[in-house]
Amino acid sequence: MGIGTGIVLLLFGLILLMGVVNLDIPFVEDYQLGILLTVLGVVALILVVTLGGARRRSTHVVERDVTS
Repeated sequence: MGIGTGIVLLLFGLILLMGVVNLDIPFVEDYQLGILLTVLGVVALILVVTLGGARRRSTHVVERDVTS
């Protein structure tokens, strides 16, 4: 899951929260689905930023045997 997924979830959640689009899903309120998608989008973005930063800071050591 990348930064794009978090942004898309956040945007869909905000669209549902604002009432721009009305979905006819049985047993699901648009407002509640919007809250859920917004929270998931924010969590996804936080995870990408924190875990992505740790991934960039890692170093790789390659050992080569030069004795022949």
